[in-house]
Formats: sequence, structure tokens, C-alpha cells
Amino acid sequence: MLKQELTQKQIQKLSPAQIQVIKMLELPTLELEQRITQEIEENIALEEGHDDSEDQIEDSGEEYLEESYDDNLNDDNDFNIDEYISDDEVPDYATRTNNTSPDDRHDDIPFSVGTTFHEFLLSEFNLLQLTPEQQQIGEFIIGNIDEEGYLRRDVESIVDDLDFHENIHTSDAEVENLLRRIQELEPAGVGARDLKECLLLQLQRMNNSEEQQLAIKVLSNSFEDFSHRHFSKISSRMGISDEQMRDVVKLITRLNPKPGNAWGANLYENNRTIIIPDFIVSQDDGELTISLNNANIPELRINKEYNDMLLSYQGNKDKTSAKDKEAIRYIKQKIDSARWFIDAIRQRNETLLNTMSAIVKFQHDFFVEGEESYLRPMILKDIADMTGYDISTISRVSNSKYVQTEFGIYPLKFFFSESMLSDSGDEVSTRQLKKVLASLIQEEDKRHPLNDDKLVELMKLQGYQIARRTIAKYREQMGIPVARLRRNV
Repeated sequence: MLKQELTQKQIQKLSPAQIQVIKMLELPTLELEQRITQEIEENIALEEGHDDSEDQIEDSGEEYLEESYDDNLNDDNDFNIDEYISDDEVPDYATRTNNTSPDDRHDDIPFSVGTTFHEFLLSEFNLLQLTPEQQQIGEFIIGNIDEEGYLRRDVESIVDDLDFHENIHTSDAEVENLLRRIQELEPAGVGARDLKECLLLQLQRMNNSEEQQLAIKVLSNSFEDFSHRHFSKISSRMGISDEQMRDVVKLITRLNPKPGNAWGANLYENNRTIIIPDFIVSQDDGELTISLNNANIPELRINKEYNDMLLSYQGNKDKTSAKDKEAIRYIKQKIDSARWFIDAIRQRNETLLNTMSAIVKFQHDFFVEGEESYLRPMILKDIADMTGYDISTISRVSNSKYVQTEFGIYPLKFFFSESMLSDSGDEVSTRQLKKVLASLIQEEDKRHPLNDDKLVELMKLQGYQIARRTIAKYREQMGIPVARLRRNV
């Protein structure tokens, strides 16, 4: 049964100007230049040049327009954010398939300076001769490959998802066939469903040799024993000499268990683009100066010709025709849009400078000395409290932004880290903890590498009370494998 009723509720809507500022905050310098160029091309009322007046449109002109065309010009008061955001700005999470467990680690990647791993795979895959449907299926499979290069989902689930979400009816055999094609792409081992398959895929790419064939047999028939380093047991069962077994171990341990990570490490230098810093921090006699890198960003102003044209209608409003009224409405919309854009740029610059000033004040010793050990533990909330901005605003400012110092160029995310208390009661940043941990692993005996339990003990001896799971998390974040994979026979 249908019924109607009246209800009251409070809702918060963002004005066009607020949305404009939010979008501007997220843009690094290079993208801001491109955005300004695009806006100048699209808006006839916006042009480059210094604005000599604070407000080119007089209040009387505004009053006239609002009085004459109130019904047409006040639509923005009931602004709908869903209509403002276009289809090409659908949030990233809305297009992903949830194929990971809640316990999986999700790293926050603050910036990207080159082709991503998945873009690289797609560029290779697009070179294959495939039908349109095979192309769609292959792209879907690649979309389910994680950053380490593994396909963590079974074929049956992928077939079901293609059927329900993409309306593509296919078979397990077809998906398996396309997965094998993907596994032929670079880097070797990509698309594997487990470590065993990953290592075998890499071995199969090597030159056909006795050592390679023996390694394939060992992994195919005795993977569990090999992973637990029961080499003597394998040698005895397969009739392999100790020398042959050592060669096999050396060959297998040279393989990469995470081909996706290897792609990032090996191709980073070849794929990176030029980084343009958003801030410049310099010092003179110990005094730090902060400035925005706006050398290539033009000043903006409202086109005087269109502004004068709008005001000229004020004295002739009784003689204004319907066609002229439509022209007035169009010009006003363009001028309003230009003013919103200029104000958004102004607010962006002010917010960026205030945020960077707070970061420099908090990390003053680092910007003076340039030593990483001078970095203090700092989280987004620390800067939010100093500036009075919301944490989400600080996050938008720090993402994809760089600062040029006398000691190099750093992403703003570099200065943020969690903290813990040492035995002496001092706050220590997680960055410092990782540095100590990496030093311990670097100095270990590679014939008897330190496991995570031993690393916990050594960190405690240095005054850091860290749990084993934290050691494992830091080690994985630094790309350091477990002890058995670091051992040199």
C-alpha cells in the first residue's frame, strides 16, 4: 500500500565553489597548468593577465541580473553534487572487484610517477591478436591480478563474475587459455596462482639446460620439501648429487617470488616522468623560506570586454529583447564560472602554503640539516591541528605533491610517519625503526639469516619493543623477503 508523508531532514550540499576548491587541492603543479589551459579554452570570460580590480562586476549589475532573471539564475541554490561530477570521475573503488580477504595488507600509494603495473600489462596484452570478446575477458583477468603479480582468484569465480557483471558468457577452458597467454607476458611469472606456479613459469622462460630441467622437476615433484629446505631428502629421493642440488637451489633462489614488485623495481627508472616540485624550501642563514612553484602558472582575470558588455545592459533593461536576455544569462554564467575558478586557485595556493608552512615548522631540523634521522613522527592530525584544516584537506594537499629542498626533492608523504615509544620514553618514528631493521638485515650472516623472532630480540636490545607481526609488516613494506629466501648456500 502506497502512502505519502512529509519528513524533515538535514542534508549538507557542497556549492560549486567548494567543489572547485576541493578539486584544485588535489592537483599537482603540472596538472594545474593543464587544467588552467583547458579552462581558458572553454570559458570565453577567462583570460590570462593581472587583475587590476578586486571585483570587476559591480554590485548594481548583480542586483539587476538577479531581479530580472531570478527564476533562471537561482538554479544553483539547489545544487546536486551527483550532477556536477561527470561519469568519467566515478571513484576508483566503484570499479573494482573485491577479491581479497579483510586480513590482506593494503598499502596507501601516495603518488605515481610512471606507467603502472596494470597499464604495462594491458599495453602488452593489446598487442596480441584476439577477438573483441577475448580482449574483454583478458582485460578482466588482468584487472584481478594484484600488485605482486598473482591472480588470487580461481577460474570458476572469474567465469561467474564475467557472466554476472560483464554479461559475457564464457567457459573455464577459454579463461584458462587466455590466462596462459597472459602468463607469457613480461615480467616472467605474472598471472601465477601460487608461488609454485610463479617459479615454474620463470624457469620455463630460461634456456633449456640440464640445471633448468632439474630445477623444474624438483619444484614440480617436491615443492613442499624444497620450501622447507629438506634438500637432503630431495637429493636422496631423486638421486641428485649434493653439487647438483646446490646448483638447483642457487638457480631457484635467484627467481623472484613477487614478479609485480620486480617490475616496479626494474622498470621504474625507464618509466618515470619528470617530477616538477610544487613547493620550494630554501634557507638563508638558518631562516627557511617557503614558496609555491608557480613560475609557469599564469595570472588570471575576467575578460573586461564581456564584463563591460554585461554592465551595459543595466541602463537599457527596458529595451532588452528576449534574445538579449538569453545572451545576458549566458555571459553571467561564464563570468560566474570564471570567478569561481580564480577564487579556487587563490584558495588552493593559500591552503597549500599554510599546510607546507606547518610541515616545515614541525620538521624544522630536517629542512635545516637534511638528515633523515632528524625527522620527527608526524601524522595528518598533527598538521590538521596546526593549520585548523580538516584531516581530509591535509591528505589532499600531501598526495601527489613534492617539495624541492637543498638536499633533494621529496614527496610530502615522505614526512609523515607513525610513532612508538622506546625504552627510554622517547618518541621514535616508524621510518627510523625501518632504518634500524634494514641495517640489522644487511649486516646478518647470509648463510644463517635472521628470522623475524631473532629480529624482535635484536630490536629489543636496541631499545625498541616491537611485536613479531610488526617486524614482518615493516620487512614486507621494504620489499625484504623472509629469512629462508635470503639464505645463500
